Amino acid sequence: MLDKRSPMPMYYQIEEHMKQKIQQGEFIPGDMIPSERELSETYEVSRMTVRQSITNMVNDGILYREKGRGTFVAEQKIEQTLQGMTSFTEDMKARGMVPSSRLLHFDVVPAQAEMAEKLGINQEEELFLIQRIRFADQEPMAVETTFIPAKLVPGLNQDIVQGSLYEYMEATHGYQIGRATQLIEATIVDQQEAELLQVPLSSPVLVIERNSVLTDGTPFEVVKSAYRADRYKFSSDITRK
Repeated sequence: MLDKRSPMPMYYQIEEHMKQKIQQGEFIPGDMIPSERELSETYEVSRMTVRQSITNMVNDGILYREKGRGTFVAEQKIEQTLQGMTSFTEDMKARGMVPSSRLLHFDVVPAQAEMAEKLGINQEEELFLIQRIRFADQEPMAVETTFIPAKLVPGLNQDIVQGSLYEYMEATHGYQIGRATQLIEATIVDQQEAELLQVPLSSPVLVIERNSVLTDGTPFEVVKSAYRADRYKFSSDITRK
């Protein structure tokens, strides 16, 4: 099962073998894996080596521990690339998941100085303020707050924002969405976010602010989203200049 003549460390080989079992469906999310003792006997290595493998997999979000119970297989994280500009709805559909939203807040508010500057409008101009929980296969993934100049999308209403705003803007208003600038930072949930995302207080989240423009350069949205760090990760291809 393990190649003890290989230059690959034993703990690394165990990790790769366990990952393979998970990928092949031998262990599924929520399953408890064998104990350290059982794994040390199976792989014929010390419990310390097994413990290192498990700790690495816990740190990578592949497994999780429950005190007094054992170690379990975690839900696979959704990977989102930072190339290309797609909506949450498009992302989830591309992964074969069913996207949905629950509207928390929909209102028209006057633009304050900071938001007016980001959207290239005058202060006190009307903005749509939309706050939603975004779900994938009925599991909460993110709390999303969107600001859009009201003059750009007349007729926007609560029914429309239950779906994809991008699809609505392109299909109904003929807009061509161009590009966006994103800022990503890690933080922890506050009380409200913990309740909405159904995670423990102080759980980590990835907070993203996206400032988007149309192809003619017109700013059309500022979106602030808090993604569950236990279910979401981001990747990017980079090239050395």
